This record gives sequence, C-alpha cells and structure tokens, in this order.
Amino acid sequence: MRKRDGVALRDDELRWFIDAYVSGEVPDYQASALLMAIFFRGMDKRETVALTRTMLESGERADLRAIPGLKVDKHSTGGVGDKISLILAPLVAACGVPVPMMSGRGLGHTGGTLDKLEAIPGFRTTLSLQAFADQVGRIGCAFIGQSEHMVPADRRLYALRDVTATVESIPLITASILSKKVAEGIDGLVLDVKVGSGAFMKTEADARLLAESLIRVGEGLGLRVRAILTRMEAPLGYAIGNALEVLESLDVLEARGPEDVLHCTEALAEAMLCLGLPQATEDTARAALRRALADGSAHARFLEVVEAQGGELAPLGRDPFAWRHTLAPKLQVRTVHTAESGYLATQDAYALGECARALGAGRQTAAASVDPYAGILLHAKPGARLARGAPLLTLFSHDPAACEAAAITAQNAHTFSATAPADAPLILERL
Repeated sequence: MRKRDGVALRDDELRWFIDAYVSGEVPDYQASALLMAIFFRGMDKRETVALTRTMLESGERADLRAIPGLKVDKHSTGGVGDKISLILAPLVAACGVPVPMMSGRGLGHTGGTLDKLEAIPGFRTTLSLQAFADQVGRIGCAFIGQSEHMVPADRRLYALRDVTATVESIPLITASILSKKVAEGIDGLVLDVKVGSGAFMKTEADARLLAESLIRVGEGLGLRVRAILTRMEAPLGYAIGNALEVLESLDVLEARGPEDVLHCTEALAEAMLCLGLPQATEDTARAALRRALADGSAHARFLEVVEAQGGELAPLGRDPFAWRHTLAPKLQVRTVHTAESGYLATQDAYALGECARALGAGRQTAAASVDPYAGILLHAKPGARLARGAPLLTLFSHDPAACEAAAITAQNAHTFSATAPADAPLILERL
C-alpha cells in the first residue's frame, strides 16, 4: 500500500519483503501487487540499491578475491545475432583482465549465450562456484548459468514479472541484472544497452534511462560501470541461431568475421580493458585487442575454455550445410531469394529473431528446448546491391512447416530501394 501511494520504501521493508517472498511467507499474489506498484510508481536510487543488495544476499556468491587483478564482465540487454559474449570473454582475458561471465538463455526473440555455448557438443555451463573460480584463475574466463542457489530472489521475481507484465520496469530490470552480476564477484561491468526494433528498448531515450539507472545503482553497490548504447535495427553479423553463431564467433576470433560484429566487440572490449587495467587508455586497449586477435591468442583462449568446460568443436565442423549429413540428418535447408533488385535498405531484426525462434532456435515457452542447428544464415546486409533472384538468406530447421512459413516472413523482413541507404552508426553513445 505504501508503494502504491507513492511512498519510498525503507531498506528494512524491502529486506523483509524479499526474505519473506523467497521463504514462501509472502504469496505470489501479494508480490505481484508490489511489482505492479513499483511498475507504476518507480523507485529512487536508494530504494533500487537496497532492493538489488537484498536480492543479491538471498543466495550464494562467488568469491574471486584470490584471483589477482580487477575482474570485469559485460552484460547485453539482448539482441538478434548477438554473439559478442563468446568473443569478448576470451579476447579480454587474453589481454590480461579476468572475465567471470554469468550468462542467460534466450528470451523471446533474442538469443542467449548459454544456448549458443551448449550448441558445442559436451559444453557444460553448470559449474560449481568453486570450479568457476578455479577456471577464471587458471584460464582467465569462464561461462556459467545462474544456479538455483545464486540470487534465488531474482529467479522467482523474474518469472513473476513475466506473467504480470512488469518486465519493462527500469528499477526491476536494474535490480535483476545487477544482483546477478555482483554475485559473480566482479569489480567492474560494461553494459551493452541495445536500441531498436530487435531490442527491448526501442528508443534511445528509454535505453539511456536504463543505462543511467544501471550505472548509478552499480556504483552504489561498489562496482565501476560503463555503458554503451548500440544500434539493433538489423541483426549483428550474418548468423542467427546457436551453432551458426558459434561458427561466426570463431571467424571473428580468427580475425576474419563480419565488420559489424568486430566493431561492436572492440568498443565493448576497450571499455572492459579500461576498467580492468587502470593504466590503459582507449588507444592502448585497442592496440592490445587487435594484437590478441592477430596473433591468435584470443582464439587459443576460447579453445581452452571449450576444453575446460567439456566441449568439443570438431563435430560442428565449419560448414553448416554439412550438418544434415553428420549431426542433424533430418535438418531442412531452404534458401530464400530476392523478389526484386536494388539496394537492401532495411533488415528487420525483430522479425528475423521471431523467424529464428519459430524455426527452433529459440523458445516458445520458458520450459521448451532449443534446436542447436536451427537458425538463419544471411547472405547480405543493408547497403548491399542485389539482383532479382539473388540469394537473400538460408533457413535451417527440423520443422518443414516452420521452414515454409519462415521463408515468407523472412523475405518480408527486408526492404529494397533504388539508392543506397545512408550509413547508420552502430555505436550510438558511451556513458
């Protein structure tokens, strides 16, 4: 009632609520009422810091204090074709900054890092906290998912937010993200806040509000935080789907991947190095990152991580068109061609993300599994000049009916023009 009436909640009230909800003393319907009051009334910085800290303290935390240096992670608010984390963690680790990374699964039309990594046969994302810390100390990076004992308050509230239509609340988003990140034992955090049709934040103004909230609250919890707003109107790179994005990540780590993926990775990695290495400048950070890509050390670090977490890349090969002859014999492969000629003007990230989900690359429900080999391989990006009948994209799915329906939707996700579209910057703002 106090929050409904616009009154700021005290720290002890928030602590009581979180503890009682996790223990089962507070039922879902009462928690839903508070979430709805927060959605409409908001929270100030003190309240959001208190909520985040209480959620953090609801479960276990990783202890990385024995690992030398400042530990830095990155969080993306979600996009289509966003495989940056797979590249970023080993790249930054190869430059001397430890990267403990707790990642999530796909949500709606956006992909998830854990789903991508688990497309690598045998890859384990359920490490104990001790194994997680040991690997970060030994290799410089590790990927894990949120266990049932880490931030259980967030896991319960996250599910409740989904069914109460309160997902978009900036204080609740902030507390959810930061409670998990602080639980990793990090010292610094770089945020990739995406903006556009394929992002949850559709406008720069909304994305900036979220970024500013995350920075303020993160600093209130003792973190050093930077945020970068990046455009998400078209997918990142050419690959959408879990195994497809692993292969494209390997291309980037071998210094031959798509320019937009490399550009976004460099911007985020520079910020991470500047947080993790106090003497680093943007110029020295950029030079170190390019050396790590050119000399193969970033690629080698990724291979170490894969081996350490039980994965084997060899079965994936490098040609997705061969999967139906090896790993996925019933996989449908369908190439869609352009219906007109001209310059590719737009490529709707949201529509293509939904297509990939329908093909099996994402989840229709939270409990559903994903098809690691399903997805979309784009053959052109906005700005390309294409003749009528040229290959536009290729679909991969084990569901023939979904493949046929997605072919129409995916083709309609593209528009053409007689003149080349203006270049749109990928990096919108640094905060």
